[in-house]
Amino acid sequence: MANVLVIGQGGREHVIAWKLKQSPHVDKVFCAPGNAGTAEDAINVDISATDSERLAAFAEENDVTLTVVGPEAPLVAGIVDTFQSRGLTVFGPSKAAAALEGSKSFCKEIMRRANVPTADHWVFTDPTDAVQFVQEREETPLVVKADGLAAGKGVSVCSTKAEAIEAIHHIMTQKAYGDAGRKIVIEERLVGQEVSILALVDGKTIVTLEPAQDHKAAHDGDTGPNTGGMGAYTPAPFATPELIDEVIERILIPTVHAMRKNGTEFQGVLYAGLMLTAQGPKVLEYNVRLGDPEAQPVLMRLKSDLYEILLAASQGKLRDLPELEWDPRSAVCVVMASEGYPESYESGHPIRGLGEAAELPDTKVFHAGTTLTDGKVVNSGGRVLGITSLGESLSEAKRKAYEAVKCIRWQGAWCRKDISDKARD
Repeated sequence: MANVLVIGQGGREHVIAWKLKQSPHVDKVFCAPGNAGTAEDAINVDISATDSERLAAFAEENDVTLTVVGPEAPLVAGIVDTFQSRGLTVFGPSKAAAALEGSKSFCKEIMRRANVPTADHWVFTDPTDAVQFVQEREETPLVVKADGLAAGKGVSVCSTKAEAIEAIHHIMTQKAYGDAGRKIVIEERLVGQEVSILALVDGKTIVTLEPAQDHKAAHDGDTGPNTGGMGAYTPAPFATPELIDEVIERILIPTVHAMRKNGTEFQGVLYAGLMLTAQGPKVLEYNVRLGDPEAQPVLMRLKSDLYEILLAASQGKLRDLPELEWDPRSAVCVVMASEGYPESYESGHPIRGLGEAAELPDTKVFHAGTTLTDGKVVNSGGRVLGITSLGESLSEAKRKAYEAVKCIRWQGAWCRKDISDKARD
């Protein structure tokens, strides 16, 4: 029986730990540092997700067979390299390969070499040059992005020149995201439906997961500021088998080849955020880990053994696996957030009704920003819970998820009310 270590403390890590625990091959699942939810479904370990040396030592001391790295920050910092240098099996890309998410300009360069369809873009290291560029252009919608990691918040979708210039100053002059904004990428704004295609890659073989759609904007109708994601659902009906085939052929395979030719072979999750434009699918960005909250509904539907899958991927043996099995039902995840998110918010409020929600059929409450204080579950982050339900249709899964949402209360709790409505089930 295997011991597994999951690194991270969000909703994505909770669903990974929960799913790994279901494997008949797995004995113990450790989660570092985890949250109040992983404390129920796994064994929390009080080590920061970015303390790679201590985490590797823990894996050695506890006979960990497989380590799964959830969030992007430790991946970009090189945690996989640390584990591999000690001969430990770890699922996730190397530091050099994780630059696909860690640097938007590097990502664009790889896409250019791979001839992958994406938005036209321009890179700047000087705010004066960036502002001049915007001023001299025609009035067209633009997207301004911090080059480095900004927890999903370093992207401004701008309708006017004035908004774009304000975004440049916010990122580069006011240093809203610190060093992540020393370089920026300005892109043309793409129009269409957004969809997330997540694939497991072992360097050579690519296995796609069921497509999902995230909801980035804070409020109903896709209004308000960008967040890390306010909910997700799967399947996404417009992500047809034909579209998936096109994405694999035109986007994923060329990217994996380009990464190998670049000397940065990719192993881990390759997450393509796509815009389905009138000219076909175009890549908005790549992430190098499972999406959060997309991981919750996607893994809720996965019937195959996640431990076997991730172990095979980390050993370069994905081609030996049988085809993945999926629950044919739909899944909807609704994120409950703290008042004030994505800006500043108060934490430490006790959360009520978790037991009541847990008793509802086909529903699981995944914890993200929670912790235990004096034996009580309290909110400790901006995105607090991901209430995820299965249903025979998307509308039924949505109804069940919001039924569970109604059970749960804490001071300032809120959520979007329209998760999955884009699918018009």
